[in-house]
Amino acid sequence: MAKVEESYDVVVVGAGHAGCEAALAAARMGFETILFTVSMDSVALMPCNPNIGGSSKGHLVREIDALGGEMGKNIDKTFIQSKMLNVSKGPAVHSLRAQADKVEYTKEMRLTLQEEPKLTLRQQEVSELIVEYTSSGMKKKVTGIVTCSGAIYHARAVILCTGVYLKARCIYGDTIQETGPNGLMAANHLSDSMRTAGIGIRRFKTGTPPRIDKKSVDFSKMQEQKGDERIVPFSFENCEEDIRREQISCWLTYTNETTHEIIRENIDRSPLYSGVIEGVGPRYCPSIEDKIMKFPDKDRHQLFLEPEGEYTNEMYLDGMPSSMPEDVQYRMVHTVPGLENAKIVRNAYAIEYDCISATCLKPTLEFDDVEYLYSAGQINGSSGYEEAAAQGLMAGINAARKLQGKPPVILARSDAYIGVLIDDLVTKETKEPYRMMTSRAEYRLLLRQDNADLRLTDIGHDIGLISDERYAAFEKKRKTIEDEIERMRNTFAGANEEVNELLKQYGSTPITSGITFESLIRRPELSYEVLAPIDKERPEGLLNPENSGRTREIIEQINISIKYEGYIKRQKDQVQQFLRMEEKKIPDDIDYSLVKNLRKEARQKLEAVRPASLGQASRISGVSPADVSMLMIYLKK
Repeated sequence: MAKVEESYDVVVVGAGHAGCEAALAAARMGFETILFTVSMDSVALMPCNPNIGGSSKGHLVREIDALGGEMGKNIDKTFIQSKMLNVSKGPAVHSLRAQADKVEYTKEMRLTLQEEPKLTLRQQEVSELIVEYTSSGMKKKVTGIVTCSGAIYHARAVILCTGVYLKARCIYGDTIQETGPNGLMAANHLSDSMRTAGIGIRRFKTGTPPRIDKKSVDFSKMQEQKGDERIVPFSFENCEEDIRREQISCWLTYTNETTHEIIRENIDRSPLYSGVIEGVGPRYCPSIEDKIMKFPDKDRHQLFLEPEGEYTNEMYLDGMPSSMPEDVQYRMVHTVPGLENAKIVRNAYAIEYDCISATCLKPTLEFDDVEYLYSAGQINGSSGYEEAAAQGLMAGINAARKLQGKPPVILARSDAYIGVLIDDLVTKETKEPYRMMTSRAEYRLLLRQDNADLRLTDIGHDIGLISDERYAAFEKKRKTIEDEIERMRNTFAGANEEVNELLKQYGSTPITSGITFESLIRRPELSYEVLAPIDKERPEGLLNPENSGRTREIIEQINISIKYEGYIKRQKDQVQQFLRMEEKKIPDDIDYSLVKNLRKEARQKLEAVRPASLGQASRISGVSPADVSMLMIYLKK
């Protein structure tokens, strides 16, 4: 019987957040791409929390957008509430977060994929990798995939973005279902093919909370959480005027001692504690039973009730992921203020799945031992939509760059949160699902979410994902910022009545001689906006920031650049030291057995990770500064 046989430049396996970005990047860079999904309903699916962004994750989304990715644009089209987090702290940790309409998010992303000229979206399970040895016989190379139907798709590059679908099973209490999230089909064959190709497999798990019927909620016992009055877009292509809408509220409530007692009484029925669940769960997003058992001194935990969309009554109970039995879930939920009579629409569950240790990947996200095979997203041991999308974008870019015969795009830890994310995954052995956090970024004052475009748009334009039109608008913005900072440095305010009256109004010390506007802006109580009445040379377009979101973006950069100049300069000096180590490259074919005085553990770790530079080697767990020194001496010889 004849089988379907087709050829593409790039095959992407899995259409979650990683797969969507990978496929769009490859197609937009000129390559015929096919994207496989087990179900059209799983395209850009949000099986867990109905939001994009949040602490540090908002940084990732804005970086994805600055490089030419799609996630920021898609959430700007489909958000129902927007909020800037951590505004009481410094700008380094400000993070944008938006509630999404889950159905609309999926629908919009699917339409974007289907309208991309060089991209084909295909519903079919991929069951096998076609792997051959190169002509030298020393290294493997992927040349395509086979589907469950036996169809063969030849490819010059393959990107694995399988999410949580590999041999997935959903568990709550004694109920075990061999399915992916939301009852969608699991992918049960590809893991075995990966093992045959020499790729190690391990098990991780994550979880999701119950969904509540809005009609059964007493909101009078909860605290309303409204969105921000001023909406900040995720995409630098948009401004507030483009995306403003009426927002939908979330609601805050809490667990209590009765909730905790029910969990403690039934902890032996939790699959987490009975041994039914084998996979390792995320440290920073624990189940409610984990919280209660590990933090017994806490008398309550926050719960946020969040709408799943504009046209549904389902609400997500953020803060209560669980794998407890169904009857225990009902009892737990009914102890929560406002949920005494709540009806559960979908049970909470834990999901186990196969994944890899990303230390077998290069910083490009290509496998060390299988050429032209890339991997991105939760298969790499990460958690979260944003982490997945960031990896997918970079895998798509680097697969396309390799096919173009061009050098890869590798973002350093000093370039972007994406650089921190990928470096951590491929360098450090992650024992549980990896989550991005601002504390992981050493240079977070430089890597703010507000300046992602200033850091990365040049790269996005160079690789062909940022249009000339968008780049011209970006260059105009950058020049305006630079010119205005320079003008502030060289423009003086005179010690006259008008100036001192303004300073007095804001509780600022009067001046007795001329002073630069830059010096005035550095005062905590003053800002670029406040000084507008006495700044007679200010360009007309920057006089009233209320008129335009674009103007507010420019003014924000002026204020931050001037107020934090000393700290920024100090961090830039640290980056220079970091880059000197990154520039000391390690040959791909180095034989670590020839490096004298390396400890056995260090030699094993270096052999496993195969770091690209001394800087990366220094960040490997188990490699000491003394080991790095020995390696440095060997490389000099």
